[in-house]
Amino acid sequence: MPFARLTLIPASTPESAHGLAVDLTELIARDLGKRRELTSVLIETPSECRWTIGANGCETAAHLEVCVTAGTNSDDEKQGFLANAMLLLRNARSDLEVATYVVVKELPATDWGYDGRTQADRARQKALSAI
Repeated sequence: MPFARLTLIPASTPESAHGLAVDLTELIARDLGKRRELTSVLIETPSECRWTIGANGCETAAHLEVCVTAGTNSDDEKQGFLANAMLLLRNARSDLEVATYVVVKELPATDWGYDGRTQADRARQKALSAI
């Protein structure tokens, strides 16, 4: 049940943003083994944004952060995802700077969830049901 936030400048067309959301959902499902139907993607394109890299202004920039439950992915899975996510971003915006960051943020299962339940609670319920 990952949550992905992609911040982009300049703004994308609605069609382009939708295509990125679909591609990111597929990438997260494939590379990180997450459930597609529970993957949430937010694409932000702030209108008032001053982005700098090395204190120099950027006309084109991106930052991708994906939240997952801690311990659910191996280092190799995360590395593969980072590499493929960067390829995806570069296909969408070929002029991205080298200092374009993709972050996989691991959160404790007790600290997040969906539909009013933590991931820890879901795991506990699943374990009890298996008994």
